[in-house]
Amino acid sequence: MTKSDLVDVVAGKGKISKATATEAVDALIDAIAGALKKGDKVTLVGFGTFDVAKRAAREGVNPQTRQKIKIKASKAPRFKAGKALKDAVNK
Repeated sequence: MTKSDLVDVVAGKGKISKATATEAVDALIDAIAGALKKGDKVTLVGFGTFDVAKRAAREGVNPQTRQKIKIKASKAPRFKAGKALKDAVNK
């Protein structure tokens, strides 16, 4: 499912225009991204939890040259599905 497919579903189920549905989907994505950027956790009960995983700096190996490289510390968004979502997928 693409973003435009999601907008179509939201517009249909919410009985709203596609323009309004696009604004709603964009607002949701922006709100989640903004919270994660600040380091907050976003929990949608029944759906899942978005949070940020911190990755420590480490040493890696370039697979082509076998040369050791340093990988900087970073943050990565992470999602953990909630029980209701898992149950819905496994039905």
